[in-house]
Formats: sequence, structure tokens, C-alpha cells
Amino acid sequence: MPPKRHLTARRVRLGAELRKLREAAGMKAREAAALLGADAVQMSQIESGVAGVSAERVRRLAAHYACTDEELIEALVAMATDRTRGWWEEYRGVLPPVNLDLAEAEHHATLLREVVITYVPGLLQTPEYARAVFGYMRPELPDSELTPRVEHRMKRRGVIEGDAPTPYEVIVHEFALRIRVADRQVSRAQFLRILEQTEQEHVTVRVIPIDQDGFGGAGASMMYMDGPVPQLDTGLREGATGTAFIDAEPQLKMLRTLFRKVERATLDPCASRDFVHRLSKEL
Repeated sequence: MPPKRHLTARRVRLGAELRKLREAAGMKAREAAALLGADAVQMSQIESGVAGVSAERVRRLAAHYACTDEELIEALVAMATDRTRGWWEEYRGVLPPVNLDLAEAEHHATLLREVVITYVPGLLQTPEYARAVFGYMRPELPDSELTPRVEHRMKRRGVIEGDAPTPYEVIVHEFALRIRVADRQVSRAQFLRILEQTEQEHVTVRVIPIDQDGFGGAGASMMYMDGPVPQLDTGLREGATGTAFIDAEPQLKMLRTLFRKVERATLDPCASRDFVHRLSKEL
């Protein structure tokens, strides 16, 4: 197949998983390429996500790699053959690619888990809250660039609001809830938005009180997206150099452990809802 026009995180992940299977089989890239009637350069393009790969080729490679996990193979085939043009493609060339990659990853996730310490989680934000955050962090942005960022964030909410919403578990620190990014009116609307979402069966919100003993997770912000099979789980963390997608199992295991550890510092969902309600009444 010809090289892909846009190198997305999902395509890169597909190539990385095929490379993992090859390496687990102890096979060199040129040997795998020969199985496809290709050369080492073409194999490198497939494994880097630059070139696409057909369903037939995915199955052929899996067979030669002695992979017997049918669920994983079919999940990889689905990734290879997915031609869905998601709503995020409207923002290609308008927003940084990482914004589009995140929306696509959320779209394909079967469960979303998130820890947020400094801001209300993006999937729970109101338009006014999002605009205040984007406008403060990037004051040089004209409205023509600020508005698409807000719109994109609001459309991301569709994964937990649509006809088939994705289960969402989020942990937010009291610190994030108390920061007034705009005015009291915006804060009230934001609290109402959170309270409305806590009424949804598929949404679980837990709060870490600021007076909680033994919580040293100020840098614990993260998102964990369950894939169709465990091997395709994806983590996401923000760092000094930008947003990083994580697919290595040792790092994914670390994120799962971190989520459970942070969860132990939270109020239960019912108490968390009451907590948010009390904060809203203080305004």
C-alpha cells in the first residue's frame, strides 16, 4: 500500500505492534519483508506507520510470527482497514496533530480513566471554562485560532455524551476545582456541568480533598485509554516537551498502578458529588 498522507498516532501504533510481534518471533525486518514480497525499506515504512498495510498482510505476518491471539490479530486488522474519517479531521492543518490524535484515541477507547490535578478535566469543561484556559495559556492567539481549540475540546465531549458513550472514570483534585479561571458565573456553570455528568451511570467522578494526608501526586495527571484488547491500551502524559502517547507495557503497568494509588486518596463518588455541590454553594 502507498505511504499514508498523514502520519497519525494510531497508524504509528499499528506499525509498532507489528514490530513487537516480529521481534517476539526473533525475525529480522528483511526476513519479514521477504514474506510480503517487499524489501527492508518497505517493511520499515509499515512498522513506522508511514505506509499502510492490508488485512491480508497483517494476517500473513501474524501467522509467520506464530501469533495465535485471534482477538489481537483482529484488532490489528481493524486498525489497518479502518477508513473512518472522524470529526477531528476537520481540524487537520488548523490544530496541532496531537489534538487530532487524542480525539481519535478517545474515539476508539473502550474505557477512559483520567487523573487531573490543576484544571477541570477537558471532557468535563464548559466552553467558557475552556476559552478562559486557552486564552490565558496562549494570550497571543487571535480569536480565529482560539475558537477552533474550544470547539475541538467541546466535540471531544461526544465520547461520553453520545448514543453509545464510553465509560469514563476521572479523578480531580480540589485544587483544580477551586481555581477560578474566569469569574464566578463561569465557575458556577462549570460546577453544574460536573454535577450533571455525575448523574450519568457511565461517568464516575472522584475528588481528592486538599486536606488529604499522604497525597504526593501533584504530578500524577494522566489519561489511560483501554483498547479493544489489553495489548492495545494507550497512556497519555503531558510533560515539559509536550504530550506523549505511551504503549510500552512496563510504562502502561506503571500508569495503572499510579491510577489505583491516586484513587485511594479520593472520596467515594457519592461523597465527591456532595463535595462539588458544597463548593458550588460557596460561590
